[in-house]
Amino acid sequence: MRDRGFEEERVEWAPQTRLGKLVKEGQVTTISEAIESGLPIREPQIVDALIPDIRDEVLDINMVQRMTDSGRRVKFRAAVIVGNGDGFIGLGEGKDVQVGIAIRKAIDNAKMNIVGIKRGCGSWECGCGLGHTVPFEVTGSAGSVEVELKPAPRGLGLASGGTAKKVLEIAGIKDVWARANGETRTTINFAKATFNALIKTTTMKVK
Repeated sequence: MRDRGFEEERVEWAPQTRLGKLVKEGQVTTISEAIESGLPIREPQIVDALIPDIRDEVLDINMVQRMTDSGRRVKFRAAVIVGNGDGFIGLGEGKDVQVGIAIRKAIDNAKMNIVGIKRGCGSWECGCGLGHTVPFEVTGSAGSVEVELKPAPRGLGLASGGTAKKVLEIAGIKDVWARANGETRTTINFAKATFNALIKTTTMKVK
């Protein structure tokens, strides 16, 4: 996943938050425990410690310009997803005058936005009982984009567009029917809408 041409500095982590100290002391040992603690994840190192096999993927890099009194200033905006391919995913953005630093900021932001999603076998065509798809139909929106995810039978794969497919893969969804409306060429909104739909798997209640 990583191919960005810059080396990340390895320094000893000194936690600054309560959750970070609990992780460092070994009192919180899984990402599920960290999320359920109710304490905010404000240090990306927390996720690094609890999900050592976490992956990241750059979704989009845009150049943004702003006019100031001193002239035109240019920055790069990066959008990144992180996840372990097993039910945890985060989405983040970062800006900087250098592409590499913008990506690094986006990765850190995505880690601090990490959430757990629910998977299941919600398709009437399957019934295998395994967690390979979404447990029920969910929708998410961002900007003009709306994404609808429906449970699919095992073996179908990800019937979705490129951006949504990347988000679903890194979240650990293997089969799904997806439909999108709106300006899907806006990569970040397409990704956010898919991300928001996945969050609904944990907030919606099954009657």
